[in-house]
Amino acid sequence: MPQKQRADARSNRERVVAAARETFAAAGLEVPMREVARRAGVGVATLYRHFPTRTELVTTVLAERVEACGVQMRRALDDPDPWRALSTTVLEFADRQIHDQALNEALLGSGDLSAAFQQERREHTQALNVLVARARAAGTVRDGVDADDVRAGLLAIAALRRLPPTARGQVIGKLADLILAGIRSQRTHPDRPRP
Repeated sequence: MPQKQRADARSNRERVVAAARETFAAAGLEVPMREVARRAGVGVATLYRHFPTRTELVTTVLAERVEACGVQMRRALDDPDPWRALSTTVLEFADRQIHDQALNEALLGSGDLSAAFQQERREHTQALNVLVARARAAGTVRDGVDADDVRAGLLAIAALRRLPPTARGQVIGKLADLILAGIRSQRTHPDRPRP
């Protein structure tokens, strides 16, 4: 393949990935492939030449976002303040529900897409378990709170991601604050602001 054709193919692929990233984040993973092609400025055949299946395109688009979640979790594990580490993780999760419709579908959904990120899901689960255990050991969460309680709160937040954009941020933000207030021990730093 001549160099110009290779450069054009690479450019088309990058445009498809960029358009899919923006489209999936705004509208979720069910956006028609022809809409992604239109936003990328390429034909549907060009899109399918680079990504023969929707799963391949979605996996490519979301791989960097899933990795960014992993980086956030590792940063939380490295944080010496157990409450800050846990509460920041909850708030970052809430922020993703507000701004990225696709990522949660990939991590919490089922089928081929979910299977593509199975290892990352396990790692995120294990990291959350550690964060909650550290917060319990430090006495910064209420007695009896465990990782399943925190996960239930995260699922409640995720359930609101389909609200209209005008309400989503405010409602999810309030729920995240309520969850953190509900799990936090009143014995430690009662007047210290959360992150």
